[in-house]
Amino acid sequence: MKKFLVLTIALTTLVACQNETDTKPVLTAKIDVQDGTKVYYSAMTDEGAPKAVDTATVKNGNFSFDLEEADYQTLSILSLEGNVQGNVLFINENEKIDATIYKDSLRNSKLKGGKNQQLLSDYLTFIGEQGEKANELGKKFRDPNLRNDPQMAQSLQEERARLTKQENEYREKLIKDNPNSLVSILVLSDMIGMNINPNADKQALYNSLSEKAKNSPSGKKIQQYLDANKDISIGSKAPNFTAKTPEGKDLSLNDALGKITIIDFWASWCKPCRIENPNVVKLYNEYHDKGLNIIGVSLDKASQKDKWLKAIEDDKLTWQHVSNLEYWNEPIAKLYKVRSIPSTFILDENGTIIAKNLRGKMLDDKIAELLD
Repeated sequence: MKKFLVLTIALTTLVACQNETDTKPVLTAKIDVQDGTKVYYSAMTDEGAPKAVDTATVKNGNFSFDLEEADYQTLSILSLEGNVQGNVLFINENEKIDATIYKDSLRNSKLKGGKNQQLLSDYLTFIGEQGEKANELGKKFRDPNLRNDPQMAQSLQEERARLTKQENEYREKLIKDNPNSLVSILVLSDMIGMNINPNADKQALYNSLSEKAKNSPSGKKIQQYLDANKDISIGSKAPNFTAKTPEGKDLSLNDALGKITIIDFWASWCKPCRIENPNVVKLYNEYHDKGLNIIGVSLDKASQKDKWLKAIEDDKLTWQHVSNLEYWNEPIAKLYKVRSIPSTFILDENGTIIAKNLRGKMLDDKIAELLD
């Protein structure tokens, strides 16, 4: 995830003929770089691309920018010349921002600005801390001995579920508590783009935003996305499909439906999928007699069909499987707008989507809730 940081100060100009004070928003920063270093200020356009606004030169460890006047709130960007990695992002909301920027650690820069800038800083701090926890967890998941230790794998799955739940609750609360903030729009956009908290009703979260937020360029883009994805949203009827089984026979989703059905997008080459498979096998063995069906959709390649079949056998995936063996061009994956795997869709007996992208304990709990 991109990390953002900021800086500003108010510029006061006396208008002599009227004897009034005109305060303009100014970004002012301290930075430990060589004098003469150039800093570039850009602003995000309605099309979502950065537009160059101004350039400043560092003098005595300081630089500043007059900020563009914002009708609402604008996501803006600072970048440094040379080999400094990353950008500094900030919210221009017609408020001054003071900052201390650390060129070797942009995410740790100190920013003080308006309400929405503070909200962004708090969010980034939280996500940074969660990211460090996720990295440590990821190291444990990469242990080559993990597949031979189901108890440890289950424990790690539960730890990941707790971490995910904490992040999801934080994001939803931020959006609901700040309906007029550009930060809420950015957080909701992250949730959509990264498939975060698939059980959340993204449309309901969008509807909770203020009219000004919804009518902003970023807000309109989210509504366009939600409109385009209504066919695979929770509460929608799952699109039917037909593909070949490993035996070469045609199988449709409608023919595979049970009381509860999981569409499981995976591949033999996908390590997270293979790590998750023992949990899904346990779940299927426990609930198949109660009405749980699974249809696996593989994103394997035609040239590696043997690896698909071997993975089914090795992982003891005794449910139904289909694939066109077209890798990321898999038509079913495109139909369901799958951008990463493993990815799951949970359907009721009528084929209505009731949950998406649950794994580990979260998947276990959902199936138990539905069938126990």
